Parts: sequence; C-alpha cells; structure tokens
Amino acid sequence: MTILSVNINKVATIRNSRGGNLPDVLKAAVKCEEFGAQGITVHPRPDERHIRYQDARDIKPLIKTEFNIEGNPIESFTKLVLEVNPAQVTLVPDAPDAITSNAGWDTINNKKFLTEITKVFHANGIRVSIFIDPVEEMIKNAVDTGCDRVELYTEAYAANYLKNREMAIEPYVRAAETAVKCGLGLNAGHDLNLDNLKYFNENIPGLMEVSIGHALISDALYMGLEATIKAYREQLK
Repeated sequence: MTILSVNINKVATIRNSRGGNLPDVLKAAVKCEEFGAQGITVHPRPDERHIRYQDARDIKPLIKTEFNIEGNPIESFTKLVLEVNPAQVTLVPDAPDAITSNAGWDTINNKKFLTEITKVFHANGIRVSIFIDPVEEMIKNAVDTGCDRVELYTEAYAANYLKNREMAIEPYVRAAETAVKCGLGLNAGHDLNLDNLKYFNENIPGLMEVSIGHALISDALYMGLEATIKAYREQLK
C-alpha cells in the first residue's frame, strides 16, 4: 500500500494568522499519526510564514512514524535538517516568495549542486527525495545525483483530471516507469485530493508515498481530521 504522509503546513498557517498557539501544530502532528497517518511532512520556508524551524525541531521527538522535511536546501534549511535528522528530506526548488511549490528541479543544470547536497544528507543517514516534473529526461539525470527517490510534482495531473484523466495521467505513468527502471523510489504530491487520488494510485507503478496537505486539511474542516485521514487511506488501498 502507498504510504500517506500528512503535510501540516496549513495548521501552522491558521495558528500564525492570530499569534499564540491555537491550533497547536505539535498536537496536530501527534493526532494525525494517531488517526492513521503513516508520516508527517513539514515544509518550512525562510520567512516561517507557516511551519517554523522550531516546529520541525519540536515535532521530531513526538512522532513515531516517518518524518519528512521539504524545502529548498539553502544554508539555513540544510542546517535545520541536519540538526533534526528526519527519515527523509525532500529537496524542492521553491523561491523564497513562492506561495507554494510550482516546479520541479532541472536535474541537468543543477546536477552538481544536487549531487553535493545529497552526499551531505546521506552522510547523516537521511533519505533524499528530489521534487521533479514528470519528465523522463529529468528523472534519468536524477539518478546521477545519488538521490534515493523522486517526488513527482502532480499539479498538472490534478488540474487536468476532470477534463481528461487518461491524458492527465499519461506523462506520470511514463515518468514512473522510468523511475522504476532507473532504480529510484517514487513519491508524489501537490493538489492530490479525494477526487483524484485513487485513480492516480491505481495507475502509477511503484508509487511508495504521497504527501498531502492543503486538500486534506481543508477536507478536515468539514469531515473532521480522523475521518478525513481514514478517507484518504481508503483511496490508497
């Protein structure tokens, strides 16, 4: 079964909008795990507009499932990841002012940098995943960086799912097949939801993990967190 990692950034966004500690991000992480999440994902950005660096430090000792920290490996982010030592780091090439992640790595032009930073994380026993568009050439070049996995950026799939799901998923199937042939583990994330997740999971070979935040936390407003996590897990069976 594909693992569900719950991204709790949006919980932090609500907290930060009022100051104080409501909702409690740490409690949310623990409850997500208690309700069936098989991993917790955070994506701290330099301005700490949602998840703060200290949140990542505080979450690590509280959870028993996989901890995944996403972000652009600038110096401060790299230091944080090495300090916290999560199970997985997902490298995302987002600009400091990006509202959300909006592109995967160019693994050709950034191969040297990605290779060097991957070695740094591997030296500390951290699994490395590279956020990437469903482009076969980029996946093939990701192999040379020494990364363990790639995470497919699924925004285009989600945006086109209701128009023509067969066409929407086609490049992702090819990308997944390439990753499997190259010996890379396969993750996916961005705009996956209760409408499109099941079809994606059923058609993507080798899918190991999905990271879902915005849609899941939004659904939890209507359904409750426990029921929502259960519903997402059902889509992954």
